[in-house]
Amino acid sequence: MAAAARRLLLVAAAAAALLLLLPERASAAAPRKPVDVPFQKNYVPTWASDHIHYVDGGKEVQLYLDRSTGTGFQTRGSYLFGHFSMHMKLVGGDSAGTVTAFYLSSQNSEHDEIDFEFLGNRTGQPYILQTNVFTGGKGDREQRIYLWFDPTKEYHSYSVLWNLYMIAFFVDDVPIRVFKNSSGDLGIRYPFNQPMKLYSSLWNADDWATRGGREKTDWANAPFVASYRGFHVDGCEASAEARFCATQGARWWDQPEFRDLDGAQYRKLREVRQRYTIYNYCTDKDRYAAVPPECAKDRDV
Repeated sequence: MAAAARRLLLVAAAAAALLLLLPERASAAAPRKPVDVPFQKNYVPTWASDHIHYVDGGKEVQLYLDRSTGTGFQTRGSYLFGHFSMHMKLVGGDSAGTVTAFYLSSQNSEHDEIDFEFLGNRTGQPYILQTNVFTGGKGDREQRIYLWFDPTKEYHSYSVLWNLYMIAFFVDDVPIRVFKNSSGDLGIRYPFNQPMKLYSSLWNADDWATRGGREKTDWANAPFVASYRGFHVDGCEASAEARFCATQGARWWDQPEFRDLDGAQYRKLREVRQRYTIYNYCTDKDRYAAVPPECAKDRDV
């Protein structure tokens, strides 16, 4: 067995052992309120920096998409676990073909990724929010919802709480998805040992984004603009080679009350499933003959 493979097995075994040693359940709590900071504190442009406009000393940032290019930005550091939040106001009007993304991603071929993707639409039609979780390079865990508000009119908060026990997606403090660590009991890989950067981008994806690519971007409406505030990052910063967070168990998002959602949060999640969900891989019988095993454990069906 190659040395790298042995190391990976040892890391996985250590993580599973740690989960067994810790208490199974505690009363849950809502994530702490994000702390708004200027863009420059945590982020830098990734590409096409001339398409990023700064307002009020970086307290607000606007991304521009035109026929020539979109643009994006990323965090200065990489993180293993934490709470990450962004206030966003999406492209207004006819946004068909455009995608505004906010996500975490590792930097290798078997990458881990935690995605918010906002799929634009024709004027008067609602945005679609798609979420996905990649572990060890495997995704195919898409969920799509309509939002219960117009995300182009005002700023709204989109956040991820990620620790050794679960990944929880929130919209304005409402949980819209949970993905639990099932590596020990179900053998499903979980992102726990690959540091991730946060990214955001605005780009043209009219080959797939709106009605499967049938609705194309209308460049007569360019430039398309998405706006950002907040830039909250509260994570365990790690080097690219880190395998565990050096502060494991010492941060607020590592405490027992953040290892699961509570009853009220699960009721809100169930309402999102019943009222706003338009696609959930967990219930896609054409794609999966049997319900993926993590779906029942996550109580997210």
